[in-house]
Amino acid sequence: MLNRVLGKKIGMTQIFNEDGNVIPVTVVDIGSWLVTQVKTSDKDGYASLQLGLLKKKHRNKTFDISWLKNKKNYFSKLQEVRIDDLGEEPKFKVAQKITLEHSSLKEGSIVDVSGVSRGLGFQGVVKRWNFSGGPASHGSTFHRSPGSIGNICADGRVDKGKKMPGHMGFRRLTVKSLKVIRLDKDSGYLFVNGAIPGKKDSFVSIRMQGSV
Repeated sequence: MLNRVLGKKIGMTQIFNEDGNVIPVTVVDIGSWLVTQVKTSDKDGYASLQLGLLKKKHRNKTFDISWLKNKKNYFSKLQEVRIDDLGEEPKFKVAQKITLEHSSLKEGSIVDVSGVSRGLGFQGVVKRWNFSGGPASHGSTFHRSPGSIGNICADGRVDKGKKMPGHMGFRRLTVKSLKVIRLDKDSGYLFVNGAIPGKKDSFVSIRMQGSV
């Protein structure tokens, strides 16, 4: 069983629980990945699966083992997932499709979700760091400026890590302690409570809390 799965963020929606309360959820597709390589402790020093996501134009075609010789032409994403030692008889085979049944996830599981946040471009200190800014009235020369950055240094030295304008977003983030609300085994969709990092169609990693 896999304690960590890879998915593609579909978007956000809302569902109703048994009490009629609305729960905001993020939908993740984890049923479109194929095993492209199996690594074992004896041969590679550690046990893992290399998973690949087929490009759209190849998803309706019959898988050909020759595709593995030139993976970049057929797979849009390749990622490794660490697993327990498989022993002498591997439980996973090349070209096998990963489904929700292969994971240890279930409704009510607590997971950590990692992904790359949306890139927001170059931003000032007010939007990037929530600075309050200066007076906005007529005649003020402060407005949304960062203010002094010298830290009263005689040589004008700027301390490392000073909060200043710059590129905002596009960082790898992990949101912890999210709850799995629903599993749809037919479509391979996973419904996670709340928001997760990344924009639509971005790739995320979902792992059971406490696992590697």
